[in-house]
Formats: sequence, structure tokens, C-alpha cells
Amino acid sequence: MIGILDIGLGNIQSVFNAVYENGYDPILVTEPSQLADITHFIMPGVGNFSAVSQQLETLGFTGAIKDFIASGNPTLGICLGMQLLATNSLEGGLSTGLEIISAQVKPINEITELPVPHVGWNEAKFTQQHPIFENIKDCRDFYFVHSYHMACDSSENILAITDYGEPLVCIVAKGNVVGVQFHPEKSQKNGMQLLENFCEWDGVWQPSESAHTIDQQVTNIAV
Repeated sequence: MIGILDIGLGNIQSVFNAVYENGYDPILVTEPSQLADITHFIMPGVGNFSAVSQQLETLGFTGAIKDFIASGNPTLGICLGMQLLATNSLEGGLSTGLEIISAQVKPINEITELPVPHVGWNEAKFTQQHPIFENIKDCRDFYFVHSYHMACDSSENILAITDYGEPLVCIVAKGNVVGVQFHPEKSQKNGMQLLENFCEWDGVWQPSESAHTIDQQVTNIAV
């Protein structure tokens, strides 16, 4: 059973429809107790990191999501949902995330002079292999809308980068957790394939043995 977090973070219906069109019958997760009824969890979202992280805590989701992940259940964060996987964020003042991936969320305009937000189609360049990439070729376009980026402490957690004047992390992973900065539900064929791959994934993944030697561009943003 696929569950989609629904606490008013936007894009919920689009994600629901995309999962449904892939042949699944997802449920909307509005209460922490519903996590016990699902096998796969999707956290979509747009908005302010600080406000949303506080909302998750107030509603009792923070601990419940951490327990769900600790149990080995596949979890996907989309856009803000990916950023919430980080240790903390500078958006809205320093605030704590779910602390799943050792990383800090920072403003894009600190590293590039291009217009912010980063909006539109852009390539995702794979840096490691992962089951969610099945039947998706490298350097394919996905749809982005964001003003903050995730700076990972280790390149082991980086699955893909995109170029926006400077390289930005756009897919992260750790064990049974994956995060994508773009919106797969708005990314047509490749986005639909990624969502299907996630729904079929058993949550098993290990970083490449050569992850620490990933291209210097990635190393520069994994700090």
C-alpha cells in the first residue's frame, strides 16, 4: 500500500493522480497512525522548511516518520519533502529536519548568480546507480521549482546532480530512503517511470564503493 503525506503542503492531488495512473491505489496519510497501514511512503511538499518542520512536529509526524523509516520501509521525499530529510535548513532561520541524511539546506543564490527560484526543465546527471533509475536514461530532463538546495556532508548520499550555473544535488539516498528535488509528477514520462520504480522498490540499496571518488563537482557541493 502506497501512502502520500497530506498536511496541506501542495501538489498532493498531482502526486496522487500520478501514482494512481501507474496502476496503484494510494491513500492520503493525514494522521501518524496511518503509517502502520502502508508499505511505501511519499512526502511531497512546497513551502517554508521551518514552518513545515514545526507542523510535522506539532501533528506528531516527526517521530512517526522516523520510526517508519527505521523499520526499513521505502520512503520518497519530493521537493520540500526531500529537503526535510536533511539535518537542518537555513530557510526561515536555522531549523531541524528529520535528520535522516546528514546535510544542510541552503539558499541557491549563495552559489549561483542565475535567477532564483530555479524553475523549469533541467537534466539530472546520475552519480550512482539505484533501483529507482530502472528504464530511465542518464541526463534526462525533470521539472524543477526551488530556491534552496541540499548540501550533503557525504557524496555517498548523492545519486544525481543538476547544473544551474553550479552543480546542485537533485537526488539523494540513504538505505530505504530517496529524495528528489524536482517534481516527478510534473516530469512526464521519466517522472512517471521514477514513481513506478519507487512503488516497486523493496527499499534495499547500498552506496557505490566508489562513491567517495565521485567527480570533483559533486565533492564541492557535498560540504
